[in-house]
Amino acid sequence: MAPIPLVSIVIPCRNEATYIGSLLESVVRQTYPHDALEVLVVDGDSDDRTPEVVKGYHRRYPWIRLLHNPERYVPHAMNRGIRAAKGAVIIRMDAHADYPSDYVEILVRCLQELGADNVGGVLQTLPGADTLWAHAIALATSHPFGVGNAHFRIASGDYKKPLLVDTVPFGCYPRSVFDRIGWYDEDLIRNQDDELNARLIRSGGKIFLLPWLRIRYYARKNLVDVARMFYQYGYFKPLVSLKVGRPATWRQFVPAFFVLGLLFPLMAALAYWPLMRISVAILALHSLVNAGVSGHIAWQKGRWKLWPYLWVVFLIIHTAYGWGYLRGMIDFYLLKKHRHQLLEAEITRSSGDDG
Repeated sequence: MAPIPLVSIVIPCRNEATYIGSLLESVVRQTYPHDALEVLVVDGDSDDRTPEVVKGYHRRYPWIRLLHNPERYVPHAMNRGIRAAKGAVIIRMDAHADYPSDYVEILVRCLQELGADNVGGVLQTLPGADTLWAHAIALATSHPFGVGNAHFRIASGDYKKPLLVDTVPFGCYPRSVFDRIGWYDEDLIRNQDDELNARLIRSGGKIFLLPWLRIRYYARKNLVDVARMFYQYGYFKPLVSLKVGRPATWRQFVPAFFVLGLLFPLMAALAYWPLMRISVAILALHSLVNAGVSGHIAWQKGRWKLWPYLWVVFLIIHTAYGWGYLRGMIDFYLLKKHRHQLLEAEITRSSGDDG
C-alpha cells in the first residue's frame, strides 16, 4: 500500500434516516485526506428518507455516493460496495454509530504498522432513545452477562496495546484480503463478519482490536427489536459453525443450554409431572443471578429504576439467542433443509433489519 492509500468506506443500510446524517457528518469530519477517501452508501430499498439524505450529502461532497442494493441485506450490500470500490483499503461502517474524527487515520496507520489483515475499535454502546427500556438495552448489550466475553463490546479503554482477537466490529481490511479469501457470504443475514473473520484467520490472517479507539454505537430502542436481533444472532450461529468447520467460542452454547434446560423438563413433565421442578429450578437460579447482576449495574449507575428493566432485557437476550440457536441447530444440522429456502423464511420475518 502507498503511504496514503485510497480508502473506500462501505456503509450498508436500510431505513436509517434517523442515523445516516449523523454518521455522514462524522465521516466528513475525518482527518484523513478527503481526496484519498470515497464513501459508498449501499441502500437496501429504504422506504424512508435515507436515500434523500445521502443524495443531499453527495451534492456537497461528490466523494459520497449512493448505491442500490435490491437484495436489501448486509452481505449483499458489502459485496456490492467492495465490487464498486476503488480503494486499496476497505472500511465497513455501521449506520447506528458515530466515529471519532481520527478513526480512519488510526485504522489505516495501524493496519500498515501491524501488518494486519483486519483492525477495528471498541463499541461504546449508547441508548437509542431516552427511555428506561433503551438505557437498559444499552447497558445489557455491553455487559458480560448479556454478551459474554466479546472483547470489542466490553474491553476497557485502559488497554493501550493492540489485542490479537477473533473478530472486531465492522472492520478495516486491505482490499487484497477479499481477493485472497473471497467476499462476504450472502447466506448469512446475521453473523457474516464472524464467518468472514474465521475464514481470514484460517488462511493465516491476523485481526487486531484497538482498545483505545472508541466507536459510539446506538443500541436498539425496544424489546421487540432486541429479541429479533438476538434470535437471528443465535439462529445463524450454527450455520457459521457449519461453514467454518467448528464453533467460534464456548460462550455461544450457554443460552442454548439454558433454553434447553427450561424446555426439555417441561416436555418430559407431560409423562412425569415432577420433572417440571427442574425447569422451575433452572429459571429460579437464572432469575436470582439475573437479579444480582441487574441490581449491581443499577447500583453502579445510581439508577435503581433500571433494575427491573435490566432483569427483563437480560432474560429476553438469553432466551431469544438460545431459542434461535436451537432452531438453527435443528434446521441446519438435523433436518439439513435447503439453506436458501430457510433464509427466505427468515428474511420475511426480519424485513427492515439492517443486520
